[in-house]
Amino acid sequence: MIDKIETIARADLPVDEVMQIRKHRLMPENASVEKLEQEGKRIGIVTGIHGDELEGQYVCYELARRIYEEPDALTGIVDIYPAMNPFGIDNITRGIPAFDLDMNRLFPGNQNGDMNEYLAAEIMKDMKGTKLCLDIHASNIFLTEIPQIRINEMHRETLVPIAEKSNVDLIWVHGASTVLESTFAFSLNSIGVQTLVVEMGVGMRITENYGDQLVDGIFSLMADLGIWNGKVPKVRKPVISNDETGQDVYYMNAGESGVFLKEKAHGCMVKTGERIGKIVNPMTGKVLEEVLAPGDGWLFTIREYPVVEEGSLVGRILRTEALDETTGATPIPFQTEENESDAG
Repeated sequence: MIDKIETIARADLPVDEVMQIRKHRLMPENASVEKLEQEGKRIGIVTGIHGDELEGQYVCYELARRIYEEPDALTGIVDIYPAMNPFGIDNITRGIPAFDLDMNRLFPGNQNGDMNEYLAAEIMKDMKGTKLCLDIHASNIFLTEIPQIRINEMHRETLVPIAEKSNVDLIWVHGASTVLESTFAFSLNSIGVQTLVVEMGVGMRITENYGDQLVDGIFSLMADLGIWNGKVPKVRKPVISNDETGQDVYYMNAGESGVFLKEKAHGCMVKTGERIGKIVNPMTGKVLEEVLAPGDGWLFTIREYPVVEEGSLVGRILRTEALDETTGATPIPFQTEENESDAG
């Protein structure tokens, strides 16, 4: 098996520093890159576009580790990009430090632009020839998300059938009005590289359960593309929300400023009026607000960072009516030692 680290983009910086974006390529020995690409046997696993989203770091590690266990089962190209924004990861910042730029608003880049536009263009150049890309993100430090893939309705027909094999819990189809043309995923889909945007976990943390779940899905996708002929875990059937109108999801926002204490397990089913948590005042010892479920459904987003301001998002619930349209997919609560007893 060919196993190498390559620099796909670099730029010189002051004081003899260098910005480098690298990838880890794994592929069969004596194979032709051109032939494998023609056969559609190349997958890209991308993470670290936002430096404070670390869930994908574990996915990159675990994916490579499992391939090393069965190197002869690899029949295509696996490109792993763990740090598209390496300075952001080093500094634990969402954007590119010093420039105050969101890297996911720079694509497809410009070869003749400034340094960051140039790096984005080099990344796009390297991704050409990839059949399928997973762009892995985490939530921010405030919210926890169940493993999900978000797709805009423009690419629903091509991407939803692929996403169904990825072992996520939810596929959330958004209306086209929410699409940002400067994102990495939109730019890749525009040039024919099928790209799935994964959101899971919480910012600045690693949730190994979620990472293992997604890696199982990646092997399922690799097998489907003819990239892998080894062991393939069984994947779950996802819930699919076709939410073009924005009516499938209840949003819960804080009505008071204070400390949010959650009481429901992330990923559980809730009923109208059921208490999700409460907002308290540590100074007075008073409960300022009880956060109640506005409808029946599946709690797929929950507040992780407890301090809230009036208007802060504290949770999202997918309506039961939307669940009923997913032909039998069953939401699975996220199990931890803390919530195992009340997740059922």
